[in-house]
Amino acid sequence: MNRIRPALVLAFVTLPWLAVWPAAAAPPAHPEANPAPMAASVPININTADVKELMKLEGVGRRVAEKIVEYRDSHGPFKKPEELRKVEGIGSGLWEKNRTRIVIK
Repeated sequence: MNRIRPALVLAFVTLPWLAVWPAAAAPPAHPEANPAPMAASVPININTADVKELMKLEGVGRRVAEKIVEYRDSHGPFKKPEELRKVEGIGSGLWEKNRTRIVIK
């Protein structure tokens, strides 16, 4: 009996961890509830965008957005989207992630 009691306690303690979680416990998947994919396709004019709007580009934080505005203010408007790569902090990876969204108007 002394050997059975610890085994029963162990079984009752570990059993809930081994149970399969019901599907109802998972959060519902609603693609329309996530606005990120739609926002990711919106083009951004780098000649008129402010810091907040530039931060909508993937991988662009406040500091990089501020550098883009500073560069634009000191060098004038961008003539072509590729000129954005001259801004410190914009590397090839960041450019490739966003190049389809960057526009000049």
